Amino acid sequence: MTTADVADLGLRERKRLATRRAIQLAVIELVAERGLEGTTVDEVSRVADISPRTFFNYFASKEEALLGDQPVLPSDETVEQFVSGDGAILDDLARVLVGAGAKSMKDIEMVQLRHALLKQYPQLFAMRMLTMRNFEDQVGQIVARRLERSDPVLAANPEELAAKARLITLVAFAAMRHAWMRWATGEGTDTLSNRMIDSFEQLKGLFDTDAA
Repeated sequence: MTTADVADLGLRERKRLATRRAIQLAVIELVAERGLEGTTVDEVSRVADISPRTFFNYFASKEEALLGDQPVLPSDETVEQFVSGDGAILDDLARVLVGAGAKSMKDIEMVQLRHALLKQYPQLFAMRMLTMRNFEDQVGQIVARRLERSDPVLAANPEELAAKARLITLVAFAAMRHAWMRWATGEGTDTLSNRMIDSFEQLKGLFDTDAA
């Protein structure tokens, strides 16, 4: 592959991301103005300056476009570093989730607009929670892999392994949601990553045996 080919791939990816964002922003703006039922794919496509066919290359429905991108784990390298790590597991998991948050929630304006709309449509909010549950399951799987590697006794008891992995994951997600809510509701101008780091530090403080 030549340097020109690499540059072209980079340009195509930027265009793809720009189109995806334009669609999401258009559906958010139209639903805010006209409501979900009053918004059509044709209108979204017109506002985003694309064809309906292009819309369906990115999203299966206006609801999917409104929900936004699903959270995803960071790179395989980051995941494997976590699985093979030997530091405090919540500290290491915080780094994984900070990486996922930075990748998934770069546009605070769009996230805040979407958050406000989803509260108006319980069915869409439920769909969004399902995507978060899927992400939670993915995180739980890598936590279980780490526990299985680091604790042979626990690895020999699949039920206890699953229970402990679930507990660690739920605790970490509580800190992540705490950070996300402060960020999405506009409490200050800090980044989501910094909010998450702060929330995990507060979480550690709750269990500090030296605390008053």
